[in-house]
Amino acid sequence: MTSMFTYQPVLARTRAVHTYVGPIAYDCVQVVVVRSGSAILFSEFGQKPVAVGDVILLAANTLCCTEPEGHVTVTTIYLDTDYVIDQVRWRYAAYMRDRHEVQGFAETVYTEPTQILHIGEDRAGMLMPWLDELVRLSTDGGFIENFYRMQALLFDVLHVVAPFIRTSPVRTSVTERATAWPSLPRLRRFAPLRDEARRIAELLEGAIDHRWSMAELATEVHLSKSQVGRVFVEAYGKSPIAYLAMLRAERMADLLRNTDASIAVIAREVGWGDADFAARQFRRSVGLTPSRYRTITREDGSPSG
Repeated sequence: MTSMFTYQPVLARTRAVHTYVGPIAYDCVQVVVVRSGSAILFSEFGQKPVAVGDVILLAANTLCCTEPEGHVTVTTIYLDTDYVIDQVRWRYAAYMRDRHEVQGFAETVYTEPTQILHIGEDRAGMLMPWLDELVRLSTDGGFIENFYRMQALLFDVLHVVAPFIRTSPVRTSVTERATAWPSLPRLRRFAPLRDEARRIAELLEGAIDHRWSMAELATEVHLSKSQVGRVFVEAYGKSPIAYLAMLRAERMADLLRNTDASIAVIAREVGWGDADFAARQFRRSVGLTPSRYRTITREDGSPSG
């Protein structure tokens, strides 16, 4: 899914982590299986421990930090969200007339962008041979030739994991769709469906400290405010303002970890004038307060500026 590889909608990698990582957000769905060791994760679910027997499910554009307890080894399956939506479509084909109903159905059922699934060590052990082969096939290339085998391995994994995924028949907030809805992978190198969406993302990423408004973005790309929201969510999975908040939280974490600037100064630098508001937004994205995040990352030995 990087420029080193031909794009493929299913990719698996195994990694041993010995030092703090994050916060990082990917524009694809991630299924992370803990193989050995343990860690503390920080994300929208707060601060949670994970160990062997746990699977982490992360929706697109969801920040997550990892603090290993010594070390942790994980296999991560990266899934293109269009591919995921197609699987939802066929799984629930009996309930839908056509593909256009899938999005609304998924929005209603899959409401939590981050979950830790406690599948147990025995079930996790069942996954290891499938994960190893999936990693090997992902690394070796030849995705077209190996497509059916990789899909079969993925389905074996999901058959074990899916019963543990929490679902809901009721959406709990009107903004949850823009926060949790998955989107195209950032590293896919495919342009969004609309040039305007890509331009909005470039504007936000290029000036995260600017006080962007929907009206200003609409003027920049020559669309109405309602069109801006619809076009951007369809392409990137978040509203422009939610996407900007993610970018600011990511930058704020970097400054907390690598400088001695006060939280108030950092908040202003990333575009949040009010430190209390910045702290609430940061905790919502990363799962802990800025001061707690700084303490943990400094204990890990991260350098300061």
